[in-house]
Amino acid sequence: MPLTPLDIHNKEFKRSMRGYNEDEVNDFLDRIIKDYEALIRQNKELEERSAHMEEQIKHFRSMEDSLSKSIMLAQETAEEVKTNARKEAQLVIREAEKNADRIVQDALNKARSSAVELDEVRRQAAIFRARFRSLMQAQFEMLESADWREVAPAEGE
Repeated sequence: MPLTPLDIHNKEFKRSMRGYNEDEVNDFLDRIIKDYEALIRQNKELEERSAHMEEQIKHFRSMEDSLSKSIMLAQETAEEVKTNARKEAQLVIREAEKNADRIVQDALNKARSSAVELDEVRRQAAIFRARFRSLMQAQFEMLESADWREVAPAEGE
């Protein structure tokens, strides 16, 4: 067990004939007591300060761990966001390609349908023209027939 200032203060020395001057020894012991008390106080303050610093270090380490975890989480979240954005972009591109293919296919179908309709209209126009020509020919032949000549002779005949 270490000495205390009280141990020093209460220390009694044996007296001898040719011993030290008692007042000088007591004055020196008083100075030792004061210095020793000051050192004990200083040591206690340093221990308290050290404990406080250790608490701060623990707090800062805890904050550092939290920040590291937050940074890791933020990085993971950023990677997830980038991955999801890429997937979303790919889905949008695929959907746009499907829509473009559908639009092109619809346009091709309409063009084919229009071409078929045009061919049908041309065919019907050719049939109508042929029938109309035939009708006109028949009408002209009728006009030229003898029956009409009898009813109304042509001018100059």
